[in-house]
Amino acid sequence: MLKNSNLSIVASFLGLWITSFFENKLQIIFGFVLILSFGILHGANDLVLFMKINDSNRSTSFIKLISSYISVVLFSAFLFLIIPWLALLLFILISGYHFGEQHWQELDVNNSKWLKSIFQFNYGIFILLLLFEFHIKEVDKIIFSIIDIDVAFINIKNLALISGISLIFFFLYFYYKSEKFRINIIEELFYLLVFLILFKVGSLIWGFALYFIFWHSIPSLRDQIRFLYGTYSFDNFKLYFKSAFAYWIISLLGITILYLFFKDYKLFDAIFFSFLASITFPHAWVILKMFKK
Repeated sequence: MLKNSNLSIVASFLGLWITSFFENKLQIIFGFVLILSFGILHGANDLVLFMKINDSNRSTSFIKLISSYISVVLFSAFLFLIIPWLALLLFILISGYHFGEQHWQELDVNNSKWLKSIFQFNYGIFILLLLFEFHIKEVDKIIFSIIDIDVAFINIKNLALISGISLIFFFLYFYYKSEKFRINIIEELFYLLVFLILFKVGSLIWGFALYFIFWHSIPSLRDQIRFLYGTYSFDNFKLYFKSAFAYWIISLLGITILYLFFKDYKLFDAIFFSFLASITFPHAWVILKMFKK
């Protein structure tokens, strides 16, 4: 369950209030600024995390990690090129699990790890489906530009409803099984209301950016810093930023080059999402291993 959520709530509504004065184009720009700053930064230290997880054999682990990263980058790019609909589907599914895992990583389910994983996936997918439903026309256009398939036949509302009902049953089960869950149930339901407002009132990019930064990336940064340095502090954040800086800049340069070369082409969407997937896939894997550790 999330820590320091009061700051996330205030920052989210402050973000909505500020951007209510700007047109949609500026909201998109501000959204990408957030995503490319804290969003990319929170996944830029995977190498260091992996070394910490596998500190028994550092040289071998580093070589394995570099090889894995290159393989994932090439595989995701190849998948987006050859079977873009499958690549996009995997990207959405893995992102959904990753969001749910971060939010509920402290959930106590009496060693039922598989049940916890299913719940985390259900929660994260429900969040994404809420976002998609409130901006269905934009989402359809973006997906069509990537996979060249009209997905308007997919009923996002029904999928969100099914996911929501499933989530209700999970909530009821954990309310019965977990004392900590019972204590936080009202708070967690309020968070869902906050997400609903963010996605309903904000534009697609801005609503997602507010959730992604203040409810996922910054909490993830805190957990990573605690894992690497023992406690979260501004001094330890500076250490984290210093070790992640080079990888963060390389990622930003890569995205910038892609934009400059392909901004006028439909191909840019596929390449851009391939690039994001190449970051998300290994990052989600490293964070999964970090939480297990």
